[in-house]
Amino acid sequence: MLYWGADLGAVSSDQATAFSRAQVSAVVSGLADVPPLFSLVPQQSEGWIGTPGLVGARDGAAQFSSFVTGSVEQTASSMIAHAHDDEADIDLTLELEITGSGLVRTRANVTNTGEDGYQLDSLLLALPTPASETFVIDQSGHHLRERDTHLHEFTIGSHRREIRVGRGHSASTIHGTCEEGTSWQRGLVHYVHVAWSGNTCTIAERDTQGYQGLLAGELLYPGEILLAHAESYTSPWIVGTWGEGLDEAAGRIHDFVRARSNHPTTPRPVTLNAWEAVYFKQELPHLLKLAEEAAKVGVERFVLDDGWFSDRRDDTTSLGDWTVSEEVWPNGLAPLADAVHAAGMQFGLWFEPEMISPNSEAARRHPEWILSPRTHRPQEARNQQVIDLTNPEAYEHVRSQMVAVLDSTTVDYIKWDFNRDLYEAISPLTGKPVYHAQTLATYRLMDFITSAYPGLEIESCAGGGGRIDLGIMEHAVRVWGSDCTDAMERLQIEAGTSLLLPPELVGSHVASTVSHQTGRTLNLALRASNAMFSHMGIEWDLPNADPHERDELAKWVALHKSLRPMLHSGRVVHADHPDQGYRVHGVVARDRSDAIFALTRVQTSPQRPTPALRLPGLDNDVVYHMRELLPDGIDSAIATGAGSVPWWQDGLTLPGRVIMQAGFRFPDLNPLQTVLLRLSARA
Repeated sequence: MLYWGADLGAVSSDQATAFSRAQVSAVVSGLADVPPLFSLVPQQSEGWIGTPGLVGARDGAAQFSSFVTGSVEQTASSMIAHAHDDEADIDLTLELEITGSGLVRTRANVTNTGEDGYQLDSLLLALPTPASETFVIDQSGHHLRERDTHLHEFTIGSHRREIRVGRGHSASTIHGTCEEGTSWQRGLVHYVHVAWSGNTCTIAERDTQGYQGLLAGELLYPGEILLAHAESYTSPWIVGTWGEGLDEAAGRIHDFVRARSNHPTTPRPVTLNAWEAVYFKQELPHLLKLAEEAAKVGVERFVLDDGWFSDRRDDTTSLGDWTVSEEVWPNGLAPLADAVHAAGMQFGLWFEPEMISPNSEAARRHPEWILSPRTHRPQEARNQQVIDLTNPEAYEHVRSQMVAVLDSTTVDYIKWDFNRDLYEAISPLTGKPVYHAQTLATYRLMDFITSAYPGLEIESCAGGGGRIDLGIMEHAVRVWGSDCTDAMERLQIEAGTSLLLPPELVGSHVASTVSHQTGRTLNLALRASNAMFSHMGIEWDLPNADPHERDELAKWVALHKSLRPMLHSGRVVHADHPDQGYRVHGVVARDRSDAIFALTRVQTSPQRPTPALRLPGLDNDVVYHMRELLPDGIDSAIATGAGSVPWWQDGLTLPGRVIMQAGFRFPDLNPLQTVLLRLSARA
């Protein structure tokens, strides 16, 4: 792989050969007599001294592969190359494609053509990045604060990010290199993502031989992949994007995701999740009242969360016993589901199929179903362990119990949770790690459910935002961005999430006035305006909310529905405003005739009022009328007088070029205050 990025234009075969020759480095002292290669699967046999792309052995031998290409199938935008290594007696198939949005996608397959077993320990694919990109970009986080994006100096050596426990609140969804000072709108950036819902490894590597690039793939534990004769392992897809600024790079992924055949085409239903409204206190009269109030404010999907099954009155028991609680639901879930459907809403239900409580009938009867080493149990987390879905009996137990529930009640939606890390995912059947096989079993169970119940949709949740990847998005149509519903925290969380997923796939809910996670008191305009850009939902005990707030919430929901077609199809943009006291983001329609921006004051600033704001993503030659956007019947968030600006009441009409390059002044805001702007093209 010599280059990926901006289109270099049409080149002849001779020019392509010349370009290839132009990339061969000189042979200098200390190197092999042939210049080293940074190939798609780099190997020491090629003179590569960095991280090898393939690590494996046949009973300790044949560790250094030297592949010889046999044939190549190609089109204008894709390639499949077949190679063989005589020493290890394995076939390697490499797939590479350029998507319509300009992404690079690549994956590899290894097949054992030898007679005895071949142990595969690592298979990483490599993509080069430009030398001008002297910084590394990645993400960190934790539960309630996921996907915080950072830039670091790119020194000689390897910058490695891994998921080793099956999910990753602290992991990096994207990993790449970029130019110094890269921001949303400026700086060349290349980054990759591993489309896999288990363990992953990504490496930004810069060596002393003049090479730098990114390696990515599944992280395998020793013994996970032992290939018998004719058996194969296929790596996850590695997705690589690039752009001048993060918005452009993210936009390429959004276009790719939206072009997939399983991307949702129906409007994303406004969703009320009952968790923060009732927690484990599930009582039918109050839930019926909650559903009634939800329908009044415009909710289209009602989801009953954790606590409906077996003895599950708190988080210490009953995972794995997926039977409707006779104590809480003596007449089953139908009375609630029927009321929800009668009110014109879909009915959703929470499951955590990959987990098992030690205090459960399933665990007491079948302790051998718990993923566990021979000598001890793994650390408990949230009072639970992991059920071995690679065990056919355990898999069938979970599948059949879920089917019984889904057959007894019309369920349109599953919130599929995954609330603990997999510290020691060892199968009692084999004594070997099964992170890879457990992930495939989860995919298989999801696919069975959606095939058996056409129209049912799945949301991926993992203690909030711990499993957000393009692998799970082949089986789910929504992710829960974070368990944190504080709108101020969500600004950062959803900005980081936008580097991978478009907003219609990311659940974001309007929570109660006082945040259950941070204790912060936030006004409804801030909470609602944040949620309306994503797959909007509500996480609030509406029957006990102030009636005036319920009325205002209904107006925000109506506004979201009116804007939903554009919000869920347009280009996501973020402004590089010099005042760090503000966060400014928005969505611009595909034809750039319409745009909506949220301007949020997150903290005080050294300068007050703020400098002029420039909005990105517009059309230079289109004249826009800019005005405050509010739901019908709600007064302006900014009163005339102190803190306002002359144009605020009547709006402002300017060419896109002026708005993007010169900018404009807007009213002074207090911390924890937000305003929305709408820009509409004038005929």
